[in-house]
Amino acid sequence: MLNVNEIMERLPHRFPFLMVDRVIEVTPEYIKAVKNVSINEPFFQGHFPGHPVMPGVLIIEAMAQCAGLHAMENSEDPTAKVITLFMGVDKVKFRKQVTPGDVLEMTVTPIKKRRNIVVAKGEAYVNGELACEGELTAMMAPAE
Repeated sequence: MLNVNEIMERLPHRFPFLMVDRVIEVTPEYIKAVKNVSINEPFFQGHFPGHPVMPGVLIIEAMAQCAGLHAMENSEDPTAKVITLFMGVDKVKFRKQVTPGDVLEMTVTPIKKRRNIVVAKGEAYVNGELACEGELTAMMAPAE
């Protein structure tokens, strides 16, 4: 399990762009993490006034951050200074709106790895219901 301070030791993201609040479990096969969605999120001011909905692109970003954490935690040298560079998304589907008060529960599973490139399947749930799914591609590069 990783708390937000431990997550920030591993990811370069900071408020308001850090989209992972807690890692529940990390194994070589998957990572499970959560994002607590609050009405105080800055994006809710404009998306949408009177009907706040978490932007789909930020749900994808949250899953991508989980993929980066998983790759770092399962690398040959977890202490190496690397940065995860998002390369692409495929097969993304949005199934349910994510709104203030929701807990976004994410599971990300690597499906392919070639050298420093990882392809992972991401799923995000709210109350056990699938909200978003897709394939994420990222590259691990040395942090400079």
